[in-house]
Amino acid sequence: MHDIRLFGMNGTEGYAKCIARQIGQPLTPRVEKLFGDGEPYIKSVVGEKGNVRNCDCYIICSLFSDPNQSVNDKLVKLLFFTGSLKDASARRVTLVIPYLAYQRQDRKTESRAGIYTKYLAMLMERAGADRLVTMDVHNLAAFQSSMRFPVDNLEARNLLADFLCGGSDRKHDLPIENHIPNPLFEHRENLAVLSPDSGGLQRCRLFRDALQRRLNIDIDVFYLDKERDKQTGEVKGGRISGDIKGKKIIVYDDMIASGGTVELCDETVKGLGGEVWAVCATHGIFTGKASERLQNIQRLVVTDTIPPFRLPKDDWKDRLYVVRTTGMFAEAIRCTYYGGSISELLD
Repeated sequence: MHDIRLFGMNGTEGYAKCIARQIGQPLTPRVEKLFGDGEPYIKSVVGEKGNVRNCDCYIICSLFSDPNQSVNDKLVKLLFFTGSLKDASARRVTLVIPYLAYQRQDRKTESRAGIYTKYLAMLMERAGADRLVTMDVHNLAAFQSSMRFPVDNLEARNLLADFLCGGSDRKHDLPIENHIPNPLFEHRENLAVLSPDSGGLQRCRLFRDALQRRLNIDIDVFYLDKERDKQTGEVKGGRISGDIKGKKIIVYDDMIASGGTVELCDETVKGLGGEVWAVCATHGIFTGKASERLQNIQRLVVTDTIPPFRLPKDDWKDRLYVVRTTGMFAEAIRCTYYGGSISELLD
């Protein structure tokens, strides 16, 4: 892979280094600084180590706000760097974005509302991106319709299922460093999966299927009937499709933001005689009062697409588990470089 260049940026350098180690290719150095009024200046270095002419370039950058940069700061720098690589005669630029921002603004929810996923796709395309690799976007159909260049949406459900179950009967597993204490293999009775809304049912069914393959049992899928207040954004509701009395519930979603939906799920499940055994999500954003709202959750499982820096470590010791996704992204980069099958990777 002599004509490949890997870049990590915008606070995702550590994540990118893990991917680079698994590929066996070092990160390519770059120059980044700010002008006096905050304008970013970013490019690959001059010299053989930074030469990108006729190379396949992969920019690894997760788009979440952190104490140093906002989502918009990171997006602007990502777009400018993409353009600079194309102007430096890179053969192809692939954006590797584990968490892709703006995915909840994927359709018109009211008059004159914008469709931000469409605008994001336009910006990336105009900057020169040739391909996008991401993970568990909020609305896959809307996402695929917005993008006019090739996209690969990786899925974390098998990684999360392996972690929860404590093993797998698949022949080719991606490596999982550890497993949740007291995994589901040891107490698989009365298990069910709950979607926080009807829109996530298909996602939960696929996750249920992954659990069933590992545990060799039948697992029910339910969903919470909820509404979101248009003015405050708060969720309300409290009905679940089916009888969950005596069930051990795994709440499964693509992301956790403020924690309001998870709190509502927990309260509703307990009120109906069930138990929330674990809450799983690919992206742990944890904004606002998320830590307070999630305080009754005994097992919270997320991936490393966003580091859970907003949750106090002392409060979440032995309750928060982070599953690595760098191995899957490393394999996806190999697939796109060599022309392999992303579908086989997901299966």
